[in-house]
Amino acid sequence: MPEGPSIVILKELVQRFKGKEIVKVEGNSTLDIQEIAGQTITDFKSWGKHFLICLTNFTVRIHFMLFGSYRINEQKETKPRLSLQFQEGQINFYTCSVQFITENLDEVYDWSSDVMSELWDAEKAKHKLKQQPDTLVCDALLDKRIFSGVGNIIKNEVLFRIRVHPESDAGALPEEVLEEMIKDARIYSFDFFEWKKNYVLKKHWLAHTKKICPRCNIPLIKKYAGTTKRRTFFCNNCQVLYKRI
Repeated sequence: MPEGPSIVILKELVQRFKGKEIVKVEGNSTLDIQEIAGQTITDFKSWGKHFLICLTNFTVRIHFMLFGSYRINEQKETKPRLSLQFQEGQINFYTCSVQFITENLDEVYDWSSDVMSELWDAEKAKHKLKQQPDTLVCDALLDKRIFSGVGNIIKNEVLFRIRVHPESDAGALPEEVLEEMIKDARIYSFDFFEWKKNYVLKKHWLAHTKKICPRCNIPLIKKYAGTTKRRTFFCNNCQVLYKRI
């Protein structure tokens, strides 16, 4: 599943189509996608893992789910869910969810919860975390209402870097550790963004998909942790388990 930084990269790659008319639309989406034909793209936005194509009267929301992908100026052998074709060039989306948003985006999205946004609000994230003290941090980091754009890779890497066990209770973290987790969720997202653009992301993984802890030189634990049951990699030795009494 693409994480927030990957969607920001896509947003950068398609800027050439901003202000361009969509001359042809194809795809196997169940929506009436022909409503898009003839529309002009006014902007591209992202919110977490949502890619937003802004048109004059509505917005097309693309969510890549677990296996979604895209191609710019080329096609895969499989039929796209949505293909937007321009006088010069095309954008093709595969195995994704397509929805139309007719409301004002500022009413739909809380931009301050997007870790990649200029409007990101760390204090608001801290307040939300304190409102749910029994939530495991491995679930909290994947809560898009708090950390929109943070995915499983970022979750695993941030918790390893700050030495916090993923099954810790959010409300048990010392204040400085809680603040460090919030800060690093954003910092690592921007690191992810740069590393992925330079095709070196995996070289920087310390815990995600790894078998040995680089600090302790002992096996890492792999577990489908929390209510989200996402793959979680951690070290029982150097990542502290904080639990509420």
